[in-house]
Amino acid sequence: MTHSIATPAAGSRAPVSDTVRWTQIVAGIVCMVAAANIQYAWTLFVPEIQATHNWTRASIQTAFTIFVVVQTWLTPIEGYFIDRYGPRVIVAFGGLMTGLAWIVNSYAESLAILYVGSAIGGLGVGCVYATCVNNALKWFPDKRGLAVGLTAGGYGAGSALTILPISAMIASSGYQATFFWFGLIQGAVIFAAAWALRTPAKEEVKESTKVAQTRRDYTLNEALRTPVFWLLLAMFICTVTGGLMAVAQLGVIAHDLGVKETPVSVLGITMAALPFALMLDRIMNGISRPLFGFISDHIGREATMFIAFSLEGIGIIMLSRFGHDPMMFLILSGMVFLAWGEVYSLFSATSADTFGTKHAGKIYGVLYCAKGVAALLVPLGNLLMEATGTWATVLYVTAAMDLTAALLAILVLKPMLVRHHARNRALTEAEIPEGAAIQSATH
Repeated sequence: MTHSIATPAAGSRAPVSDTVRWTQIVAGIVCMVAAANIQYAWTLFVPEIQATHNWTRASIQTAFTIFVVVQTWLTPIEGYFIDRYGPRVIVAFGGLMTGLAWIVNSYAESLAILYVGSAIGGLGVGCVYATCVNNALKWFPDKRGLAVGLTAGGYGAGSALTILPISAMIASSGYQATFFWFGLIQGAVIFAAAWALRTPAKEEVKESTKVAQTRRDYTLNEALRTPVFWLLLAMFICTVTGGLMAVAQLGVIAHDLGVKETPVSVLGITMAALPFALMLDRIMNGISRPLFGFISDHIGREATMFIAFSLEGIGIIMLSRFGHDPMMFLILSGMVFLAWGEVYSLFSATSADTFGTKHAGKIYGVLYCAKGVAALLVPLGNLLMEATGTWATVLYVTAAMDLTAALLAILVLKPMLVRHHARNRALTEAEIPEGAAIQSATH
């Protein structure tokens, strides 16, 4: 097992300034914002593609499924290359692939070519997302939740900056030209920002004094042999699946509650309840990740998980009970979205706290496959609705998954991590005299 013992080295440099560290986060956020449109602006292109080629909506949406599957399931492989070659090369490659994906889409005259473009996009965005999150983990052990939350939030809310320009260009120049030029611009932005990224040296990071963190760097095989890893994976699957199911059924829920087209006014803005709720999703998704990440840096990951997962579960239950009121539907759906987006900051931060950062790309890459499992489980929500004849059953199941994960966080994960860190401290302390003896013998 590889060890990383924080002992001062002779002639080591002074700790790097916070300006340098935050520059890494800003560069990562720029990359994430530029990559976000492939996922979040896709819905704007679907009607135009259908009108142009007369392909079925289902066949077009298969391209999006391919994107999600490739982005998610290739993450462990991308993690291997991240740990081996560092962030700069991997993000630059991801930028090229991200730009190429939309350029391919702009020339797609068949579904096969559209699917190829989606697969290229999944590879590109996967490289950008996994690498930028991994880099944030390594630079900010002392503010890991906040740093990862800000980085992931750039992806969750990044498309808000370009939704209107993309919509306007589709209307004025067509979807093909929009794919081409925005693909070119987004790929170029990611490629340029990538060269600002680098891995920190050991003396350039500050350890956390509030959150327990391992001083041993686990390999992927070692992490897979720990019960902590499998508990985190199970909790990740529960929360991601529950959130995705709730989001996927939101339109049906709004229709069944009779509020889908009901206008709602907030701060002088009047919109139908469903599109208002979907817009709120983008905002809450962006806020959620840094907010709960920041909280977790101060009160611990497990306590933050308990609060967030409980909030989501309770919000879903209340939505099923009180969502027939348009304003309550908007408020409660916003509550659900706020409590869901944080999973992408909390689990990555907890993984690095638990297993170290040397092999963080590979380890979190496997954990991130929870999203891929969730993508495969989400269709079961439709089957459950058809079998029971009501969306309420789906909501109660998703709420149960969230509340189960909340209880696991505080009742099982917390004591398990206490034992995990105590065992690592004992092993590390036992090896210090040996290391000191070796050092003194060589001088």
